Amino acid sequence: MKNLIKRFLALALVACTCVALSSCAFLDGLLNPPNDDDGYSRPSSEIAFEVRNENVPVFSQEELTAEPYEYYSDLDSLGRCGVVKGTLGVETMPALDEKRGSISSVKPSGWVQAKYDTSIVQGGYLWNRSHLIGWQLSAENANKRNLITGTRYFNVEGMLPFENMVADHIREKGCHVAYKVTPDFKGENLVCHGVTMEAYCIECQGNLQFNVYCFNIQPGIEINYATGESRLAS
Repeated sequence: MKNLIKRFLALALVACTCVALSSCAFLDGLLNPPNDDDGYSRPSSEIAFEVRNENVPVFSQEELTAEPYEYYSDLDSLGRCGVVKGTLGVETMPALDEKRGSISSVKPSGWVQAKYDTSIVQGGYLWNRSHLIGWQLSAENANKRNLITGTRYFNVEGMLPFENMVADHIREKGCHVAYKVTPDFKGENLVCHGVTMEAYCIECQGNLQFNVYCFNIQPGIEINYATGESRLAS
């Protein structure tokens, strides 16, 4: 818990008061990357995520069920993913010894792969096929309704810490977590600017909960969210 709070403080550089599991209030809209005339977005910060709505998730009563389920929106007319949600538990997770298969057959909307120096992008390749509900939580692998075009930074520094938090909590407590991820596509852009991640532990009545926005950015890289093209930052 203390490590998560330190992570929030280091990434956000904003003073906050934390309650229970990271109930921090950040300035809403702290980072909304501007679009220049040429379509490329130039984020002025390297913040991977920010807390929204004072870290309180928004679920309907119907969504706050302990009965495990998963829902994946159909792709829209542009081939883009929509909201995904479910109640996650050990029933939805892969076995600890289960190996994840290939997802290379899926090309999400805006998939224009680019390779950069590894000093700028870990592993060199900018784009990952990013799971909206992580494989470790859903055992969903090459599901095109669950994969978006996301940067390496977005995957590792943005979404992964929260996915790990939920997975660890489920395994340690044996409970169920209401979970929702909503991609944020602007207009007809093929690549989303980020995703909203929400979670609420059913049996613990919110002992684990969060509402965060993870930014689909890569430090040192400018992104055209309309097309998925990219270039080194000027």
